[in-house]
Amino acid sequence: MPKLPAAFRKPQKPGERTNGVRADGAAAQGDETTGAVVAEKAKEGAVDVVGWVDERTGATPFLTGMLLRKVPKGTNWFYTLGSATLFAFAMQALTGVFLAMYYVPSATEAYDSITHLTNDVFLGEFVRGLHKWGATVMIIVIFLHMGRTFFFGAYKYPRELNWVIGVVLLILTLVMGLTGYLLPFDQRSYWATIVAMNITGSGPLVGPYLADFLRAGSEFTATTLPRFYAVHMLLVPGLIIALIFAHLYLVVKLGTTAPPWVRADPKPKSLREEEVG
Repeated sequence: MPKLPAAFRKPQKPGERTNGVRADGAAAQGDETTGAVVAEKAKEGAVDVVGWVDERTGATPFLTGMLLRKVPKGTNWFYTLGSATLFAFAMQALTGVFLAMYYVPSATEAYDSITHLTNDVFLGEFVRGLHKWGATVMIIVIFLHMGRTFFFGAYKYPRELNWVIGVVLLILTLVMGLTGYLLPFDQRSYWATIVAMNITGSGPLVGPYLADFLRAGSEFTATTLPRFYAVHMLLVPGLIIALIFAHLYLVVKLGTTAPPWVRADPKPKSLREEEVG
């Protein structure tokens, strides 16, 4: 009768293993050696796969700069606001994909699809709540992150471009919140969007053109909802993802700014006086 693999064998009782030999007469050392060889081959296979991918993508320098970069003295919890914003965006993306599976961007079916999602779909109300309140959390956190950057002076040379990218990301986040607010297509979201479009259309120069683009015309019609859905699901998230990569690249390249109350030591480390005990 062929032997079962070690993972499927019945555990031995205490005392059955004597002098390295099991009750069935097989050498335990042989099984342990075989298991070690299999584990070693599995590790080598994983390393080979990682090496194959790295050789073709050149990801090691970027990951090394991202994970092993130097952090200035005085770094505190305020520096995690950027990561918190990134996490909030990732949660919005994940929950948004789930909601998009059930949502119908039609003026006659949007509200019914939201009602079905909330009342009938398993965990639908929970995921919709995460998406709804996650939008508020993301806006709050990104404002806090921008405030930390401003008050810590992290927008100054040579990080001006990264500051501009952050401002654009803030604007895109607000646009994503505006376009998503209409999607339930109930009375509150409808009239709130009407007011928002009137405010947008009153802006100088590009205001009227921007309002017409968002409304898909000069008036609020049935084609406005699909336009908002496309902007909310495709255009704005795509721009945000691209700018996030540019933002992170500049953070890694230029480094992190120390808090304003921490002064740099003007002397190189090799010239500092050291006490000899």
